[in-house]
Amino acid sequence: MMTDKRFVTPLGNDGIYCLDTAAWRTHRPVMDKDKCVNCGICMSFCPVNSVYFEEGQYLISYDYCKGCGICAVECPKKAIGMKPEGGK
Repeated sequence: MMTDKRFVTPLGNDGIYCLDTAAWRTHRPVMDKDKCVNCGICMSFCPVNSVYFEEGQYLISYDYCKGCGICAVECPKKAIGMKPEGGK
């Protein structure tokens, strides 16, 4: 029985399995706080809820982020850029 419930996704009739969606990532979103206007669009479009609001700003949890880039595409201020994982 799996006990790590950090990454939970239902899979068919077999119940719930833990998936490390961050392991899929080849690029990571990087937020430019100077451009961000705190509109929340990035959070509303994130399919794995890795964008969250804390202490007056939006942040990205790389524990869950799979690097799909939807947040970067949907950001109206282009405050999020995609950078290669492990790169500069």
